[in-house]
Amino acid sequence: MSLRDWLLIILLGAIWGCSFVFNAVLIREIGPLWVTSLRVAIGALGCWLFLFARRKPVPRDPKLWLQLGALGLLAYAIPFALFPLAQAHLASGVAAIINALTPMVTAVLSHFWIGGEKATPTKFTGVAIGFVGAAILVSPALAAGGSSQLWAVGACLGATLCYGLSLNITRSYKHVEPTAFAAIALTGAAIVATPVAFFAEGVPVITKAETWAAALAIGLLSTAFTFQIMYRILPRVGATNFATTTFVAPISALLIGVTVLGETILPVQILGMLVIFFGLLFIDGRIRQIWRRATV
Repeated sequence: MSLRDWLLIILLGAIWGCSFVFNAVLIREIGPLWVTSLRVAIGALGCWLFLFARRKPVPRDPKLWLQLGALGLLAYAIPFALFPLAQAHLASGVAAIINALTPMVTAVLSHFWIGGEKATPTKFTGVAIGFVGAAILVSPALAAGGSSQLWAVGACLGATLCYGLSLNITRSYKHVEPTAFAAIALTGAAIVATPVAFFAEGVPVITKAETWAAALAIGLLSTAFTFQIMYRILPRVGATNFATTTFVAPISALLIGVTVLGETILPVQILGMLVIFFGLLFIDGRIRQIWRRATV
């Protein structure tokens, strides 16, 4: 991939890392299903405003609306709900490791997907190295203890499967304008997520300004803004390369913890960051190129 694409992937991973902070603020006042509903609803609104501001045409094919709406349910509504639901019963370090499995799940699915990317041994090696780096990064959290229920682990694995499937399916809609794609898909997710949240958790009561600020940030920044970039570069870089954002997100979350929450970075976590960076170079193919030049 080009340097520009890698910088965009790092940017997306960094912003999505911020979502952990936004979720932590939101969950203090509202349930996890309302966190999901607010995120996709506000994200959809932001995408529609951006679409109209750019005066882009709105697709009129009802079949396309149904397809993208269903994809939004798979890509957003379900996984956005599974992680916060699971984290009520799952050690955060375990959840982070499972989330970092997304590139591996995506690579395997894409390898067997009709018209998908055929994974090379080098790419599989890079994905495995990235996962090891993510595991090292969260190892202090694991050492701190915490019980993990089997169903919660399964929920997180289900979320990574949703991400892997949706990333591969998304490549089939290259012809759809990216902003319209995001707006319709998020609208579909919101149409399903909001009634479910009402039924399961009742009417939300928000009394703190910081809760509204977190809802706007996760909806407009972590969703509407990032998806404008996501749907533009995904067809270009491929599903497996794009899924490496899940390796970058833990680094972002850790750095935010240091700068905002006053937490400290341990030497083992710095090692984890370096291992992740090494894995990204493997996935990109640069390590292989350097090796070839060195052996010529």
